[in-house]
Amino acid sequence: MPFLTPLQTELIGEKDGRAVWRLIAPLIYQHDNYTVVAPKGFECDFASVPRLPLAYLACGDTAHEAATVHDYLYCANSIPNVDRETADGVFLAAMTDEGESWWRRKVMYRMVRMFGGSSYHQRNVEDCR
Repeated sequence: MPFLTPLQTELIGEKDGRAVWRLIAPLIYQHDNYTVVAPKGFECDFASVPRLPLAYLACGDTAHEAATVHDYLYCANSIPNVDRETADGVFLAAMTDEGESWWRRKVMYRMVRMFGGSSYHQRNVEDCR
């Protein structure tokens, strides 16, 4: 089982119109050569799906575990030598492991590939703990 621990969060507020969640326990995900440990205290907004009605209806409020792992990998040097393309590939694999439908995985993966670059390494790893 690739997710070695369950996702445990608490809602802590809102930023830029999105709910912000804090891990109350580490989320551990194993993928190929990577073990991703998003630490207790890490804050994320899950998947940053635009609040456009059709987009949010299709992909909003889904893939929380995968999105948390992806958000953590987007933190600068959370895991050394994990570039953006690899982080996005881990996101796709984690969505598969989470049981998301093939069409939703493909849409969400393409969206992070096309639009995720502006979020990559925007936070230092110290801010991700």
